[in-house]
Amino acid sequence: MTPIWAEEAGDPSHPLIVLVHGAMDRSAGLLKLSRRLDQQFRVLRYDRRGYGRSVPAEGSHEGPFDMGNQVADLMQLLDGRTAVVVGHSYGGNVALAAAAQHPELVLGVAVYETPLSWEPWWPGTTAGASAIKAAGQPEVAAEAFMRRLIGDERWEGLPERTRAGRRREGIALVEELADLREHCPWLAEQVHVPVVVGYGTRGAEHHRKGMAHVAATIEGARLVELEGCGHGAPNSDPDVFRHQLVDPLLAAVGAPYA
Repeated sequence: MTPIWAEEAGDPSHPLIVLVHGAMDRSAGLLKLSRRLDQQFRVLRYDRRGYGRSVPAEGSHEGPFDMGNQVADLMQLLDGRTAVVVGHSYGGNVALAAAAQHPELVLGVAVYETPLSWEPWWPGTTAGASAIKAAGQPEVAAEAFMRRLIGDERWEGLPERTRAGRRREGIALVEELADLREHCPWLAEQVHVPVVVGYGTRGAEHHRKGMAHVAATIEGARLVELEGCGHGAPNSDPDVFRHQLVDPLLAAVGAPYA
């Protein structure tokens, strides 16, 4: 099995925060947020299986890419340490599933615009849904997803080597999203840690609805709106993301985080 690439910043004696990225992203997308936190906390970022540096040079990660293995990867990186977990997009489901299964290690969770693909009301026109439809052609699915994510002009401006690498990540994309569509990864009644749920005013309506649903079903969860932010808020607006989403979670978790 390909090792999971991870990097930690900040004093090892400080409380640990883990940042979990979304589909077709990698830990680098959370670097700006990490830098807003690592003076006070130990911050762990990692490339989830099938993405970035968690892909062998000669091909794609062998998987599987289901939620059980996503949580197992996170637990391996924690190595018995307690942490607060912040999940962006798909990463929010990893964070919530980990909290449901391992409340002794996950002390609190913040999630932002996390897809609820298994819900019958979740729209079938999202970038993720389009990727699932192209499951037989994972490289095509990856390119289509990236074009919707960053736009045609930015995609076509990337070096071909970069585009080829992103296409190889299509296997992880298709399989993890198909698993998310078919299996509910966590149950609200099993999450008993502080949870803060966020969406941006520039985000899609289904993310607003989804985050409101999460906040309403997890007891004690807090819903926050990030003014002027889109789906990429951890990278585009890291200060807002930290102060309006992460800091309220740390206050709810309490000592030693607050």
